[in-house]
Amino acid sequence: MSEVEVRLPELGDEAGDEARVAFWYIDVGEEVEEGDDLVQMLTDKATFDVPSPVAGRLTVQLAAEDKAVKVGGLLCKIEVKD
Repeated sequence: MSEVEVRLPELGDEAGDEARVAFWYIDVGEEVEEGDDLVQMLTDKATFDVPSPVAGRLTVQLAAEDKAVKVGGLLCKIEVKD
C-alpha cells in the first residue's frame, strides 16, 4: 500500500496564498472515492472544496478546522491499495 499526500491547490491571484479549513467531510479511517470532497476551505473571497485525487482510506488530517494553510501545504494523507 502507498500513501498520497493531498495539498492545498493554487488559489488564483485574487484569492491570496492561504485558506482556512472550514470543516472536514471525511473522518480519519473512512473510505473515499476519487473526486469525493474531503474538506471545505475558506478565503476572504471564496469558499471551495478540495476533492480526493484517489480512491482509498483517509489516514490522517494534518490541517485542523479553523486553521490557515498556505498554498501547497499538506492537508491530509490517503492510503491507496497498490
